[in-house]
Amino acid sequence: MKKLIIAVAVMGAFAGSMAHAEDAVPEHSFTGNLSVVSDYRFRGVSQTFKQPAVQGGFDYAHSSGFYVGNWNSNVSGNSFTDGSIEMDLYGGYKFNITPDITADVGALYYYYPGAQIVGGKKYNTTELYGSVGYKWFTLKYSSTVSDFFGTVDSKGSGYLELNAAFEVADKTTLGFHVGQQKVRHSGNLDYTDYKVSIARDFGFATIGLAVVGTDVDGDGLVTSA
Repeated sequence: MKKLIIAVAVMGAFAGSMAHAEDAVPEHSFTGNLSVVSDYRFRGVSQTFKQPAVQGGFDYAHSSGFYVGNWNSNVSGNSFTDGSIEMDLYGGYKFNITPDITADVGALYYYYPGAQIVGGKKYNTTELYGSVGYKWFTLKYSSTVSDFFGTVDSKGSGYLELNAAFEVADKTTLGFHVGQQKVRHSGNLDYTDYKVSIARDFGFATIGLAVVGTDVDGDGLVTSA
């Protein structure tokens, strides 16, 4: 029987932007982010063997809705043989279906320099994603167009998630998440994860606390990103 694993993460982040201040909606915007977390969790599973991580990246967005970005984090060599860094590259298009309903479609590439499985197989993975948002809620589906983080014959694996965020006080957000990972041709790796978080923006940084749960056996899957 699978058991529930609960983990707590404390996060801090800050972001800066460069845009044309005179434009209500700037044609070009550049933002950066930097975080320090007590445990890097990907879909509920620790990628750092429950150790801290330093994370950061950059994003470019065009007023038309197109965007590209990069995000990076340290990971554990216990999860990724000979690997210590995860580098994510992504791009997509955001648009409004109606004034209250938004959509986002794109692609995301997870890259682990130097990391490889026995036989030379790589953990590197590519996903396509699409999401629909309405007010506080976002429904998102991601599907791999490569093998799922080195799992043999797993192309077409999918992750469905529902997220919600509510402002419960000034600059304070309460978040909820539930997701289900399906690994094609490897049903024993399928699992569900949960997350409840609260974060407050202090201006110079956002500090948050998260409680994370999964129904994964043992201490977690050897997957990432």
